[in-house]
Amino acid sequence: MSEKKKKISRRKFLVRGGLGTVGVLAVGTYLFRSPIRTAIAGVVNTADTPYMGNTDTPVIWFEITKDNTVILHSPKVEMGQGTFTSLAQMAADELEVSMEQISVVHATSASGNMDGFATGGSTSVSALWVPIRELAATMREMLKAEAANNLGVETNGLTVADGIVSSGEKTITYAEVANGVTEWEVSDTPQLKPLEDYKFIGKPIARVDLKDKVFGAPIFGMDASMPDMFYGAVVRPSHIGAKYKGADTSKAAKMPGVVKIVEEEDFVGVVANSLIEAENAKAAIKVKWDAEKTWQTSDIKKLIEVGKGEAFVIQKEGDAKGVFEDGDTIIVSEYWSPIGAHAQLEPSGALAHVEGDKATVMISTQVVNITRDEIAKRLNFDKENVNIVPTFLGGGFGRRLHTPNGIQAALLSKAVGKPVKCFFTRKEEFQNDTFRPPTHHVLKAKLAEDGMIEAIEHNVSSGDVAFGSPMLPSIAEPILGADLGAWRGGMIQYGAIPNHSAISWRVKLPFATSWWRSLGLLANTFAIESFMDELAVKAGKNPVEFRLAQIQDDERGKRLKSVIEAAVEKAGYKDEVIDGRAMGLAASTDANTPCAHVVEVSIENKEIKVHRVTCAMDPGLAVNPDQVRAQCEGSIIMGMSAALFEKMEVQDGELTPTIYGPYQMALMKHAPKEIDVILLQGTDTPGAVGEPPMGPIGAALANAIFRLTGERLREIPLTLT
Repeated sequence: MSEKKKKISRRKFLVRGGLGTVGVLAVGTYLFRSPIRTAIAGVVNTADTPYMGNTDTPVIWFEITKDNTVILHSPKVEMGQGTFTSLAQMAADELEVSMEQISVVHATSASGNMDGFATGGSTSVSALWVPIRELAATMREMLKAEAANNLGVETNGLTVADGIVSSGEKTITYAEVANGVTEWEVSDTPQLKPLEDYKFIGKPIARVDLKDKVFGAPIFGMDASMPDMFYGAVVRPSHIGAKYKGADTSKAAKMPGVVKIVEEEDFVGVVANSLIEAENAKAAIKVKWDAEKTWQTSDIKKLIEVGKGEAFVIQKEGDAKGVFEDGDTIIVSEYWSPIGAHAQLEPSGALAHVEGDKATVMISTQVVNITRDEIAKRLNFDKENVNIVPTFLGGGFGRRLHTPNGIQAALLSKAVGKPVKCFFTRKEEFQNDTFRPPTHHVLKAKLAEDGMIEAIEHNVSSGDVAFGSPMLPSIAEPILGADLGAWRGGMIQYGAIPNHSAISWRVKLPFATSWWRSLGLLANTFAIESFMDELAVKAGKNPVEFRLAQIQDDERGKRLKSVIEAAVEKAGYKDEVIDGRAMGLAASTDANTPCAHVVEVSIENKEIKVHRVTCAMDPGLAVNPDQVRAQCEGSIIMGMSAALFEKMEVQDGELTPTIYGPYQMALMKHAPKEIDVILLQGTDTPGAVGEPPMGPIGAALANAIFRLTGERLREIPLTLT
């Protein structure tokens, strides 16, 4: 077996390999499907997602400009997480250019530089850690080889600094080297620098996109424009499960500014001279919808109960079920989470221009390749004739992993032969979101005589997250059974407990649910870590020592212990109420990044007041420590917002609220005065950053509130009774 093959992770085989071999195995050994599924679940739970794109051609990644600067064309999109800056740091160190000499732009699909996965899963920096440094180092050697030809010297005597190649007194810039070169000979990838020799990696470098954002440059999807463009508006359903059956467009067609009414098999839309004219005409269209049932929140809550869906064992160590059958003191608790909206600031939309058999689409998307493929399929174009131009995202959080809005804009443009810009309204965005599914959790445990846990089981019932998404092959569903997004964070992380198991119950909901920042991590950790706190209280143990004693003493366990101990020490954790304030602890490991939170809360005017959050996280090597801390802070605030306020309801078949305000979110006044972030480095490579801090916050809040009030809150958003 070659070295290259040895380095292919099991996760890479699972996703990139199309699950073919695993699928045959599962079918051929039907009776043993549960062990296979738990094995696959274990791999998915611990493996990193690799980069799945072109790493053979440095010239599609790097562009040398006339002023001797470098433009990095990133296959990962920037949605506020600071990825572009980290990628620039990694590239600059191996390219031997200064940070002032490098800028980052989104790679278009026409460039051929696309990630077969997506921008998501907190993988942008970790997945590109090796590829981008190798590509930059290879590009440096290619430039040196051309420079040697120009200078008439050997390459082994050349030095490079700030994009200038030198041989004694002879010098030549990268720009001069690259001028006129149309074909490059790709060099062998050189040895990468040792970590201690990097000038930028590991340093708090200012964001490369800061100036554009401070001065309001038109870099977002809603800013996109093309000459002579029209505006589009699509009629979207407000009722759950509504299917388009036709429309009366006679009145709308006669309204001012209307260029054309476009009717497709699954939607009807308007193209007009202005946005207001498009929206006015859209309001005049009478659409016939077919909706089977009028749903209510109570219906959804009953549907999601553990035991109603299809069960899949995702984790099994020992025999928890046997312990419960023989036991006489079984502790059982239930927890709930609601429907959650993405509620990102920029609504979904796109600007498309279809000319003949070619299309250009400017869009806020996390899935450039999927967007391209879906539009090409609908238009019946060759994929190479569809160019996706990604923009900066005005918030993503998983919402931009679904891009049918790109198809709609393209069809409107095709109908009129001009560019058409088409976006959701805020109401449409709320009602046609791909929501975070509601969950129900049933946890069981039995304590041993020494107060430690003898057996524990987590049952989580949820709607789909990954299943049904274009990101996951449909063949994966029968093989995996359980939705890997729904049970993210749902396994028992306390490996020293002799008998522990987790069961995922899959429920099909009547509305679209899918990826939401951290997937199931927030809800699952809320349930498990709240229950761990309950068990510590029943056992009469300190919740910190109780947790630490039941963490397995392997590498993963040691890193988890370290973040718990660091958070507890920094926060000065106390297990009692002091001056009207109490602390709560929770911890989780997500995408191989362990994280622990200690929160300090009080009750003021019958409301939960968060004073301080202490976060300890081990993301491995922090390419840009300031960015990592900022990601932790943002994730904590978003998690607080979900845990304390956010909730979608179903009323008479419609999802509501449909505007900010009624859809409550955390405001500036709710932010804690202190957020302390401690970064540990348990590995020498970067790990996940953006989502792991979402995990512990809900449970840490609930545990603090219990200490303060004696009331165990079992449903988020957390509400005092």
